[in-house]
Amino acid sequence: MKINKKSFKENMTGYLFIAPQILLFLIFLVYPIIEGIRLSLFKINYQDEVFIGFDNYKKLFSDPVFVQSTINTVIFVVCIVALTVFFALFVASTVFDKNAKYVSFIQGAYYIPVMVSAVVMSMIWSFLLNPANGLIPFIARKMELASVNFLGDTNWVLPVIIFVTFATNVGQAIILYIASMIGVQKELFEAAEVDGASRMKIIFKIIIPMVKPTTIYIIIMNIIAVLKIFVVIQLLTGGGPNNASTTLMYYLYNNAFKYNQLGIASAVGVIMFLITLVLSTPQLRTMLKKN
Repeated sequence: MKINKKSFKENMTGYLFIAPQILLFLIFLVYPIIEGIRLSLFKINYQDEVFIGFDNYKKLFSDPVFVQSTINTVIFVVCIVALTVFFALFVASTVFDKNAKYVSFIQGAYYIPVMVSAVVMSMIWSFLLNPANGLIPFIARKMELASVNFLGDTNWVLPVIIFVTFATNVGQAIILYIASMIGVQKELFEAAEVDGASRMKIIFKIIIPMVKPTTIYIIIMNIIAVLKIFVVIQLLTGGGPNNASTTLMYYLYNNAFKYNQLGIASAVGVIMFLITLVLSTPQLRTMLKKN
């Protein structure tokens, strides 16, 4: 079999160009995953490593705090992804064909929280929700409403964290949807208007199907982002009260840096990796599926 020297040379040039990216990918992504899987099979005490097989995983599933953090994480993912997709679709489909200045104002207004540091946003919400001197409890007292400790009540803390995270990040999804909707062929809208289609029919029959790739992208990126949620919980609740707001990432952090249980923490990381694969694979298959 003869080798086409020109083709080989062109391919080698391409491989050399992508070699640095592949090297970084292997060092900073693939290697940590493999090392995390390896560490999850060991009991680690400072410099000592003792192979214990799947004992770390057995300990996790017998730990009620881990079970609670897993449930909380699933609730976070489902609620935040659903809220983000539906609300962003609603806002974008409402304004995308309006005056350009108005659309720009809406985009900027919703995107401001995205640009602000998560630490700053968490501190602002902590001030607003503080039961002693926070603005929201103060307004509630002035209106003679029932006083609620939003961050200290097990019934309220999860919805509050979900709302704060959603409100902070939904702006990015709105911008992506608006950009995607503006790119839809205008002929489709004109034909629908000629046929007498209502606004709702245009949204459900044209806009939503045409922005499906954007929806899949937003779902996948939000799943990954929500699984990594940490700063908001650390600054607002510290996982409390009674582990009601503890997530897998916060549980991993506690075991790795507070309790020095690196084997347990690595096992949690492996489980989070598997959860991400399970939740993202159907979306990826839909994206890659040929029409």
